[in-house]
Amino acid sequence: MSRVALVTGGSRGIGRAIAQRLGASGHRVAVNYAAREDAAKEVVEAINGAGGEAIAVGGDVGDAGDVDRVFTEVEERLGAVAVLVNNAGITRDDLLLRMRPEAFDEVIRVNLRSAYLCTRAALRGMVRSRWGRIVSVSSVAGIGGNAGQANYAAAKAGMIGFTKSVAKEVGSRGITANVVAPGFIDTELTAGLGEDLKRAARAATSLRRFGSVQEVASLVGYLCSDDAAYITGQVIAVDGGLPI
Repeated sequence: MSRVALVTGGSRGIGRAIAQRLGASGHRVAVNYAAREDAAKEVVEAINGAGGEAIAVGGDVGDAGDVDRVFTEVEERLGAVAVLVNNAGITRDDLLLRMRPEAFDEVIRVNLRSAYLCTRAALRGMVRSRWGRIVSVSSVAGIGGNAGQANYAAAKAGMIGFTKSVAKEVGSRGITANVVAPGFIDTELTAGLGEDLKRAARAATSLRRFGSVQEVASLVGYLCSDDAAYITGQVIAVDGGLPI
């Protein structure tokens, strides 16, 4: 069945792969972006070129006004959101003693507040139709913490508690809510790591390699499908066997 899916932060990396996976599965996909319009349009072109249907929708999903506008645009152009992937996120890494309050607040706003705002907006239509899929992209840092990422880990851990609560609130309406927690994945972020750190990270995994964005997207695609109707409130790590 063709349903409307909104992927926040869908212009690059994991978000891009998720958007393309959902498009290939027959969803009508809204690719949200904050600043990278050209990159978002490339994702849209790739989905449409493969026979799918997608649009790019700009907006800061950490801002309540922008979220209202994004959902209005998606509904007018594609229909009510039935599948929501909370993927928007940033990092502002630093040791806690040096971390500025603005760096903490901004990461919480973009990574966690956005999930609250978008989930609340999406639930209106999902509750009416008595069907919905919500997947929030957290991180293994939200499970085990990570030095230099107190703000990021706090936001990602918050997504886990938030999603588990949502799952309990709306499960009776046929809506599922789950968390995917990636580990070391080949993205722009990990590309900037030093070679020594990359070697150590690979050695820490049972599989001795980084994951691909497609491997994360495959799991998200499954959780957004009818086949995953009895899975909710779960946190699934895609980390190659990291000792969390």
